[in-house]
Amino acid sequence: MKPLSKITELFAESAIREMTRICDAAGGYNLAQGFPDFESPKAIKEAAIAAIQKDYNQYPVTYGEPELREAISKKALFYNNIHCDPETDITVTCGSTEAMIATLKAIINPGDEFILFEPYYENYGPDGILSGATPRYVTLEASNWTFSKEHLSKAFNEKTKAIIVNTPNNPTGKVFNREELEWIAELCIDQDVYAITDEIYEHILYDDAKHISLASIPGMENRTITINSISKTYSVTGWRVGWAIAPEAITARIRKIHDFLTVGAPTPFQHAAVTALSFPEDYYETLRKHYEGARQFVFALLQKAGFNCSLPQGAYYILADSQELMRRFCLNDDVAFSRRLIESIGVATVPGSSFYSDPKLGRNQVRFCYCKKWETLHAVEKAFAPLIASPEKLK
Repeated sequence: MKPLSKITELFAESAIREMTRICDAAGGYNLAQGFPDFESPKAIKEAAIAAIQKDYNQYPVTYGEPELREAISKKALFYNNIHCDPETDITVTCGSTEAMIATLKAIINPGDEFILFEPYYENYGPDGILSGATPRYVTLEASNWTFSKEHLSKAFNEKTKAIIVNTPNNPTGKVFNREELEWIAELCIDQDVYAITDEIYEHILYDDAKHISLASIPGMENRTITINSISKTYSVTGWRVGWAIAPEAITARIRKIHDFLTVGAPTPFQHAAVTALSFPEDYYETLRKHYEGARQFVFALLQKAGFNCSLPQGAYYILADSQELMRRFCLNDDVAFSRRLIESIGVATVPGSSFYSDPKLGRNQVRFCYCKKWETLHAVEKAFAPLIASPEKLK
């Protein structure tokens, strides 16, 4: 038979989804995939049901229902300091996942490069391959997840078309500060480079961390594509409603790609998203407090178990160094360690190598998520108890 697509040989399946399948088969606790296991807000569930009952069940406006684009525009101005016209600057997509690949396909030409900070969310690498771009990686320093200005400057060249910035960051929990964003902006303006920002965790912040949208930095408003979604903030990861905010000329191209990728995001969920974006400030504070408590709980638990990790500034992940545990259990890579963890105590994590261009950079790391209800977190604590009491238990 004729050979199948060669491009699919250039990347592997999602390690996150793979670990979820292994966890489900073992009946374990899934701290691998970043979905909440607690109830979604009642108000938006009722809004979705109402939308279905009102017969919002057919194709939506391809690039987003007018009410949702208006709500996104108002929210972007209020929270992100981004001015955008709902008629010309917003594309509603099937989650931020589609927004990212549609954006790359809309701006990339053969031979283009894009810059990517690593560790990175695992979709970005395949997105680059599928869009025809070559990634250039800048590694964040594990001590505080910052980047070298020198290394970043050297990554820019005449082929650079874009840089992807994920803040708050998955998997590190890093929140890029104003100084870092202004440095990125300076390079983008000087080198005539676009910026693509994934800001899906924008409301999940801790301590004194502040979310700043790169598009709000002077000079970046016409060269930044801001990607977001209702998935994480409103705990509806299965609804698949996201969006991309960009200048009109870029949006026109994103809309073309989106139209032929998916036609449109689910209509009733788009209408429910309007309700979500109108939530009062206390909703976000309640969400933040839950995650802040869960962050501290899982952080302390991992330290007791022998992991070396630091508190994240945002999002709901901890990327932990497992080198000491791996040495103790005579394991030499993160994949074997992750599988052993599920087999031994029933807790799923994600191998750190899936977040790097060179798997060796992440072979001593694993990522835990803590977007779970307290019943789950306390069950995980009990699962870890034998390992903490008797480290040899994992053998």
